[in-house]
This record gives sequence, C-alpha cells and structure tokens, in this order.
Amino acid sequence: MNSPTPSQKLPNVLQTAFEKSLQHFNERCPDYSPWLQKQLADKAFEQQLKTAWGCSAYVAEQCLRKPEEFKQLVEQQTLLTRYNSGVMAQRLREKLAGVASKEQLDTALRQFRNSEMLRIIWRDFNRLADMVETTADISHLADACIQQALDFHHQELVTIYGQPCCLVKGQPVPQQLLVLGMGKLGAYELNLSSDIDLIFCFPRSGETVGEKRAIDNHTFFSRLGQRLIQSLDAPTEDGFVFRVDMRLRPYGDSGPLVQSFAAMEQYYQDQGRDWERYAMIKARVVAGPTAQGEELMALLRPFTYRRYIDFTAIDALRSMKRMIQQELLRRQLAGDIKLGAGGIREIEFIVQSFQLIRGGRELELQERSLLRVLQCLMENEYLPALVVQELRAAYVFLRNTEHLIQGYQDKQSQQLPTDARPQAAMAYSMGFASWVDFEKSLQQHRDHVMHHFSAVISDAPEHLEQRSADLRWQGLWLDELSLEEMVLVLEQGGHEQATATAERLMRLRNSQQLARMQASGRERLDQFMPLLIQAVTEVESPSQALLRIFPFVEAVLRRTAYLVLLVENQGALKELVRLCAASPWISTQLARHPVLLDELLNASSLYHVPDKEELRDDLQQQVLRLPLNDLEAHMETLRYFRLAHALKVAACEVSERLPLMKVSDYLTWIAEVILEHVLAVAWHNLEERHGCPQQSEGVPCERRFIVVGYGKLGGIELGHGSDLDLVFIHDVPSQQLTNGERPIENSVFMTRLGQRMIHILTTQTQLGALYEADMRLRPSGDSGLLTTSLTAYKHYLQTDAWVWEHQALVRARVVAGSGELARDFAQVRQQVLAQARDEAVLKAEVVAMRQKMREHLLAKSAEKGDAPSVSDMTSGIFAIKQGWGGIVDIEFMVQYAVLAWSQQYPALATYTDNIRILESLQQEGLFSEPEVAALTEAYKVFRSLTHKLSLQEQKVEVDSATVAEHRQAVLQKWQQLFA
Repeated sequence: MNSPTPSQKLPNVLQTAFEKSLQHFNERCPDYSPWLQKQLADKAFEQQLKTAWGCSAYVAEQCLRKPEEFKQLVEQQTLLTRYNSGVMAQRLREKLAGVASKEQLDTALRQFRNSEMLRIIWRDFNRLADMVETTADISHLADACIQQALDFHHQELVTIYGQPCCLVKGQPVPQQLLVLGMGKLGAYELNLSSDIDLIFCFPRSGETVGEKRAIDNHTFFSRLGQRLIQSLDAPTEDGFVFRVDMRLRPYGDSGPLVQSFAAMEQYYQDQGRDWERYAMIKARVVAGPTAQGEELMALLRPFTYRRYIDFTAIDALRSMKRMIQQELLRRQLAGDIKLGAGGIREIEFIVQSFQLIRGGRELELQERSLLRVLQCLMENEYLPALVVQELRAAYVFLRNTEHLIQGYQDKQSQQLPTDARPQAAMAYSMGFASWVDFEKSLQQHRDHVMHHFSAVISDAPEHLEQRSADLRWQGLWLDELSLEEMVLVLEQGGHEQATATAERLMRLRNSQQLARMQASGRERLDQFMPLLIQAVTEVESPSQALLRIFPFVEAVLRRTAYLVLLVENQGALKELVRLCAASPWISTQLARHPVLLDELLNASSLYHVPDKEELRDDLQQQVLRLPLNDLEAHMETLRYFRLAHALKVAACEVSERLPLMKVSDYLTWIAEVILEHVLAVAWHNLEERHGCPQQSEGVPCERRFIVVGYGKLGGIELGHGSDLDLVFIHDVPSQQLTNGERPIENSVFMTRLGQRMIHILTTQTQLGALYEADMRLRPSGDSGLLTTSLTAYKHYLQTDAWVWEHQALVRARVVAGSGELARDFAQVRQQVLAQARDEAVLKAEVVAMRQKMREHLLAKSAEKGDAPSVSDMTSGIFAIKQGWGGIVDIEFMVQYAVLAWSQQYPALATYTDNIRILESLQQEGLFSEPEVAALTEAYKVFRSLTHKLSLQEQKVEVDSATVAEHRQAVLQKWQQLFA
C-alpha cells in the first residue's frame, strides 16, 4: 500500500505552527516578505509551504536562516525537480568551484547539505517524491560529499608528502583511498538523519614519492581518513554534513583507521563474524577508483556469500534477533519503528536471512536494495506473493514514517512522537484524518511483519506453553488460609523455615503494592506465585531460596512482563531459583536490575564463557547502532553489558563450572573491553568539540594515550565488585593545540579525556555505576595531574617515587589504548623495576609498609601483633586478605623479589600476576619448587574463598583451623625472606 495523499485542509495545530513560521519569516526576512506573499498566490505552492513548514520545524528554520537559498530553490523550481543520475554530484562541484582551504570546503559542504536536505524533505513531506527517490537522493548526496571532500584532501596531502604509490615491476603506481559505504548508504537507502557507516582501505603498501617528506601509504591514508571524517562529521555553526561511524571496520574502534586490501582479506578470512557478514551484504564502494573498487568487492564477496546453501546463517540471525528483543526490553523501545516488534529491522532480517543462506548459489540475491530482493524472493517463490506484498507495503509505510519522525527537527530518532504537533504532522502527511487512524494502520503493518518474521526466523521449538502449579501451591497463594494453615502446607512441602516463609507470603499478599495493581498485573502475579513456590521445592533449602527471590518479585510488580516471561519459560524460572538459592549476591543483583532476567532465557549462553575477543565482539554489536555522541545510551549499554557478564561469571562460579583463575580472567577481560570502549567514546566526544590533538601544525597525532591498570586489574585478578586502580598516560606535545573549531592545548585535551572517562565509569545511572575508579596510584597521588606524559611518569618513578609505588608497579600493565605507547610503557616499567637497590633497605621498607597496612586495615577482632605461632593458627578468626599468612603477605613477598632481583634476573619483571611471577622465581632458582607449589596453592585457596564469601555476601574471614596449613607455608617463607 502506498502512503495516502495529504488532505487539503491543515489540522489546527499545524495551521497555527505555519502561521507562526510565516510571521517569523516576515519579521526576520523583511526583504523577502513581499516575494513570499506573491508566491502564496499560487495555491499549489501555498499548500506545499503549509505542509513543509507545518510538519517540519527544521525546514521552516532553514528557510528563515537562508532566505536567499529558499528563494532560489523556489524560483528555479528545484523543489519540484526530480534529479537524474549525476545531478547531485554536478551541483556540488559547482558549489565547490573556487574552494581553496579546508575551512572553505567545510562551510560549502554544510551549506550544500542544508540546501539539499530542505529540497529532499519538502518533496518527501509533500509526496512529490516516493520513499525510494528520497532515500536515493540522500545517498547520492552522501556519495557526492564523500568523494569530493576526499579528492580535496588527497590533493592537499599530496602537496605535503607526495603521491602515495606502490611498486609494480619496479615502477611506482599511484594509490588512492577507497571508501566502503556500509548499511543503508551502501544500498542507497539512507534515511533523513542517517549516520554513514564507512570503512577506509587502500590497494597496496608503499610510500609517497615526489616530496622530501615521504611517508608510508598507511600513514598517508590514515591522515587522509582523519581529514575526511573531520570535514563530514565535525559540527560548526552550519551544522554537520553527515555523522560518520567507523565502527564497522575490522577490529572496530580498536583497529587501524585504514587497512590494505591484503589486510582486509586476511581479517575477514580469519576473524570475520556472522554479524559482519550481515553488514557486508549492503557494502558498496562509494568513493575511489572504479577498477580498484571492483577488485575490493571481489575479494570480500566470498566472505559474505558462501558457495553452498548456508543454513547455519539462520542461527546467527536468531541470536541477533534475541539481542534486539533484549535491547527493547532494556530500553523500553516499544514505540521504536525500527527496532520495535514488527519494525524495519525485522523486515531487513527476513530479507537478509534468504541472502545469507542462498546468496552464494543464487547470484540474483546478491542485491543491496531490500525492495529488489523482495521482488526476487517472490519471483523465485521463496516467499508467497501476498507475503511479499505485505512486507513491501509495511516497509514503505515504516520508512515514510521514519522520515517524518526525523524530518520534523532533523534529529536521529525512530521513536514515535508523543506531542500533539508532531503526531498531527505525521498523520496529516501520511494521509490520515487523525493520529488514531494513523496508529491503527501502523499497527496493521507491524502485525503483518511480526507474523512473517516469526514464520521465517523462529526459534527452535522450546515448549513454552503456560503451565499450572500443583493445586496445593495454588491454594497456598490464592486461598484465604490462616498463617498456621500456610505453615503446615509449607512444612509438608519440605520448607526449612516454614513460619518465616508463610509470614513473608502473607505480608506480600496483603501489601499496598498488590492492592494498587491493575487487574491484568494481578492475574499475572497469581499465575506466577504458585509456580515459583513449587519451583523452590526442587532445591536443597526452599525457604532460603524463596526468601531471597522475594525482593525480585517486589521489584517487578509494576513490570509484570517479567513474570509472564517466567511463567512461559520453565528453564528461566528454574535458573532463577537455582542461582538465587546458591548465591544471595546473584539474587540481590536480579532484584536491583530485573532486566538481567533476559540472561536466564538461554542456559547455554548463560554458562558459556567467552574469550576476550568474543566479549569485544558482543559489546561492539550492542553499541553498533548507538551514535558515538549519545553518551547516555553508551553509559547504559556498558552498564548492562557489565552486569550481564558479571551474572554469567557468578553463575558459572556457583555451579562450579569455572575454576578460580578463569573467573578472574573473565572479570578482568570484561573490564578491559569496557575500558577500550570508554576511551573510544570519551575521545570522540572531546574530538567532536575541540578537534584532534596535533603533533605539529596541520599534522594530527595518533591516539597516543593508554590506560594502565594496577592492583587486581593489572594482576589479572579482579573479583566481584573490585575497584579499578587506574593511571592515565599520554605521549603528545603538551603545548600544541587541537585542530577543531574550539582548539585547546593537547595537555588540556588529555586531562579532559581522563575526566570524561572517569565520569563514564563512575556516574550513577539507572543501572548503577560501571566501576569505582581509584586514581591514587598516579604520580604524586591525589595531588598529581590526572593524566601525565610518559616522560614525566618515568622521571617520577626514577627520582621521586616511594618504594611502595615501585611495589605497585610490579602489578601494572596497559589495559587499553595505543599499542605503540603500551610497548614504550613496558620498557619504562622494566627499567624501573630493574633498578639497582640496597636489599637491606628494601627489605626494611617492605616490612614496615606491610606492618602499617596490617595496623590500619585489619579488623579490631583480628591479630595485629607479632606473627602467630603454629599452635595459634588453629584457633580464632583469620582475615584472609590482611591477616598473618594471608593474601597480602604473598603479594608483598612477590613484589619484594621482583624489586630485589630483577636487575640480575630480568625475566622476573615480565609478568604482572602473582602466579606467573612465582613460576618465574622457581625457574630462576630463587624459590624452591616446594615453596612455589605451597605459596601458589595457598594463594589460589585464599582467593577462591574470597570469591565464594563475596557471592554469599559475607565477611572475608574464615575459621583459622580450615586454612592453618596454608598460613603456615606462607609465614614460613615470610620469616625466611625477611628474617
């Protein structure tokens, strides 16, 4: 179904908006007011103007800001003109004629974009152009801006560095950057406020020729890519051209900005993910030489389309579908016409599932345009004609709706409006008499999409029928039993705390929360509670489990969709009961953040432990469609990511599916992946405001900034709830300025970068804080600079640092940032740790610091005097971390050994974790094999106990007798080492 033609009469709210805009135009543009009044005599133009100004605040504002351009568009009838192929590029070339500087280029690009967007929205809202023309026009606009900005900056850099070339048979052959347009840009389907997803690559390695300042091709094209992004993306007083998103490139934000063809081919062959195949379907070379573009696409095609019929692709799409559904539940995006149920994304999944499965064998499916693929699916009888007709009609309707949402204020959104004016604008422009009529038609389209989506990409059968509990549990919850009767039923069902459980059930049943619930919500609760009471009878301590789950139930009484999920999914309910029975920490997390219930739906995923690369891939998928400048959305997504994976590791730990060392690895990898992304978001946020730091005038710096993790993070030993001990280090010329519209000194940029990262990490949101960040280990502690240069950092450690700061350095390593600077940091660390030291002085310092820590950090009930005798170790309470013979004693011995002997035995300074340092001490003959075995075992036992106690929300203390043998081994080595 095509969108109806708008009626002639404008709704009152739009008529009022139009009249206000007309009044503002007459007041602010008096020289153009008579001209406009004359134009309004044309009834067709008057109707179009009313529609454009009434339905789009952005169009009205553009006409007010640039009345001369508006007048020109009207008089030349450009607003009525359908562009043929190549017209957009030709118009831009004319606009850029005579442009001689980057500033002039950026201004001209933005002004051209604003003018063309006015024309495109005018035609779209007035139905002078159909959806396909609108999306194609925006895509051609992007193509023209990318290509012509690229040409300008290429020539600018050639004058500085020469022409990039590669050698072919000994002769230099010029090279150019190719820009791969992904997603909607690649398919000529951009919407009115799309980001453009780009990947930069070049054919072959080599270096520039023709100028004295020769550089390698990779450096040349990296700088070219940075300049191109700046010209398109940086906001100025004229706005921006297009927001540029580079996260689809190999390795995402952590990867190089540009890659050679060979590196691209290698990456996709060895490491390409399923979601990258999905993204590559629409890939198109949007700028660069045609011949090399064809070569590149030929290299990438085997990755995207398999030669055989690939039914494994359906599992990847199901996984992506689940992720989107979870995102909807998390972010409450029911009104999102792209990601919501029955939205644009589901139509894309339907179409692209056929492309991924069969596209390798059936070349006609290797098509970027969704509508053309739908036609092909009908012609080849993969989908019935009625299904295709309904999907096509829904897609056009939804895309037109999306344009009306975005064209209203030129904002990137797919969320249906809630205010009267944009609702009226949408209904009117779509041809409906009222918002109610529009919503009814929209829902019909979404229902069709949901139905077909479920048929094409349905999960494997999972027996999700609603269940009923045993009658006795229904009676316990629903019948008006006395407290004594409830206790009797619970005792018969095996409850160990029947009275306390009955009292809590009665308190919930008679609570004000339940009294205020709507009837539908109460029905859901009445169905759920008997099932829950029955489910807890399957664990060892049913009362304890049920009492731990009550806070979760109370937390979701206003969001009973979670209860429906548990009623319909027996596996999720079982996991909820089992995990809460095993750990009060888990039950607390679920009560605080019920959205984590999503993670219980798939037991295989819940107990799957991904490696760091999988974690990075998972996070990249979750943030892929978030604009980098939407800080709030990134903060919420990062928090959910951390909570979800922390829940997974806790589930694996309490079920004993994961050994201690793997638990710490996993928790540490989560933090590292998060820190990588926090750095990328913070950098982008500052670069958008101030530009990029410069090495020298006109030469942008590489991102020479690193995050150094100390303590448990540095030692790969994070536990549940661990803080992050961080130090920020950079290596850029401090006095140089950034290259943006509001330049600041590089040193200020780096300080603000650190501040922004801490803000992202520590700010309390609906899902809490990401981590507590402790910056006290930076040079000079709290009184020192937040970020420091590597040179200053090295000088401080060599001349001013205390011994305890050198001890801390033993467990320091780079966890995010520049790989090159990370290698420089490792050299500095090695040099400082290997300094010559007086062992007697060092020993005294270490012992004194250890005693000081014991006095300040041990609980009053614990021992603080001399080391206990062997007989004393079998009685009393032992503080696992700070007590005599505990974790910190092992850590201090290791740190002392590294500082005392690294000059003679450099291998000791290689690792940052205690276990591998102990192994190095044995390999160098400094500790005996039995000593290392005993210390390693003690360390693992102690740390395992701390993890288990934290998951039980208990103090990190145990009965001394249970670990006496391990304490004795630690104290024996301590006394030998420090006697």
